[in-house]
Amino acid sequence: MVENSLGQLLGRLRRYPDVEAANLQAWDATDTLLLDTVADLLTPQSRVAVIGDRYGALTLGLLGGAGTVPAPQVRVYQDLVTGERALRHNAGALGIAGGFEQLPLGAELLADVDVILLQLPKTLAELEEISDAVARHAPKGAVLFAGGRVKHMSLGMNAVLGRFFETVQPQLARQKSRVLLASEPKPVEPAPPYPVTEHNDELDLQVCAHGAVFAGTKLDIGTRYLLEFLPKIPAAGTAVDLGCGTGILAAMYARRHPDSAVIATDQSAAAVASARATAAANGLGRQITVLQDDAMSSVPAASAGLILLNPPFHLGASVHAGAGIKMFEAAARVLAPGGELWTVFNSHLHYVPALERLVGPTSVQGRNSKFTVSASVKRHGR
Repeated sequence: MVENSLGQLLGRLRRYPDVEAANLQAWDATDTLLLDTVADLLTPQSRVAVIGDRYGALTLGLLGGAGTVPAPQVRVYQDLVTGERALRHNAGALGIAGGFEQLPLGAELLADVDVILLQLPKTLAELEEISDAVARHAPKGAVLFAGGRVKHMSLGMNAVLGRFFETVQPQLARQKSRVLLASEPKPVEPAPPYPVTEHNDELDLQVCAHGAVFAGTKLDIGTRYLLEFLPKIPAAGTAVDLGCGTGILAAMYARRHPDSAVIATDQSAAAVASARATAAANGLGRQITVLQDDAMSSVPAASAGLILLNPPFHLGASVHAGAGIKMFEAAARVLAPGGELWTVFNSHLHYVPALERLVGPTSVQGRNSKFTVSASVKRHGR
């Protein structure tokens, strides 16, 4: 790589439309290490797949970060719709017109590629699903370069890669990042390992999950606490499960209120696929509409009588309240006057003042040792 041009390119990247703040940037040392690792291997004829490109650093680094263009066509899969939109926004801002194609994780992404670049995911389950897809769809000679921050890497990642590739070679660390080189994909089972389905006896619910979804098929403790208040949560003509994950809240609300139209929405393609599968597995596919979206941007204003929300309190590896605030602002827009937002959140985040300011009068419905459940009523005239 031409260091100066790459550094200049990365320095211009934004996280938009994701949350932006002074302590959050759109690239990290793993991006530069991955790009430098493959720079001398690529030719203008190389076919490259990029997986987990958070805001476009890998894709745009390949296309515009060196004096010559080593990879004229890059295929990229990003789980989050915010990442997809950030890549397009950054490409436009940098004057990079085309050269990449955004595709789902599968055969179209991986067929005939020579090199795969991967920002290692947070969970072994997500790495397993990605590794299976590469071994299943990529040609025998394809090489996977999987990079991550050393503090977030584990020997379990090597073990997962070792199940799907004959050779896994850790490379030297640089700037607290490391690359694992995996080659010679192994044969895989006829059926992909994901989504997995598990019956939750506590809820009497079939829960389906892809690898990237928080908590997998398990019932996370925040959702469990919010469900304790389900008998108090009002019926609504249209209800939204915002940040739906596997769709447990949407399914349980739909089951209790069969006349309600329920929307389950999430940034994550894996979550949307999981929620859609959960709805179908429980006979709720006609009642629940599932859509991938960023903070309900495609949902009309004042169109919902109820929103259920278990907001994240991490942005990547950083603890940050910005994701929750963005969702509160979105809820204020989508709720009809008098509609209600029911939220469960980690009590240390002290969200009640923000909910009062952004949505309307907010009452604490319950609090345990870790979580708070609140109900906010959308003000009339807003």
